[in-house]
Amino acid sequence: MQAVLDAVADRLMEGDEILIRIPEICDATGVNYGSVYHHFGSREGVIDAAYDMIFTRLVEEDIRTFRDVNESVETLEEYVKVMSPIVSRLSSGPERKVRRAMRFRIVAAASTRPRLKELIGKSQARLTNDLRQLTEYAQSRNWLRDDVSADPVEEAEWEHMIGVLFFDLLSK
Repeated sequence: MQAVLDAVADRLMEGDEILIRIPEICDATGVNYGSVYHHFGSREGVIDAAYDMIFTRLVEEDIRTFRDVNESVETLEEYVKVMSPIVSRLSSGPERKVRRAMRFRIVAAASTRPRLKELIGKSQARLTNDLRQLTEYAQSRNWLRDDVSADPVEEAEWEHMIGVLFFDLLSK
């Protein structure tokens, strides 16, 4: 079934889900038509599972990048030096625009599809937990500050940063 999911995911990344035909997917993957429906229940079930896989992969790639940084640096200076180009790469550029658009498309589809909403909800909970653990690790090394730390970010500085981030998002 992984071959089916991969084939559907490839097609979803290239175009609209309305163009996906399960018989074509079966021909391309060599998977029996009946097996696909037995496993996924319906065409929408296959598409939902592929969307969930895409959603999870996109976020996991970013989390893996942050995990690699956490595991490879020892000092705040190294952390800043390594994270700066990563944050720039992850926040802008044509590839990021495509990735954000796909995540948006998946979340939008989930608003009218309960099964997809359930799938990406479970994935998001797991991924949020992974990101929380990475953040806590960086905080434990005093690389990141939080509002409950002994040395929290000043309110005015926080508001300025959020404003910059917000307007940066608007201009892209």
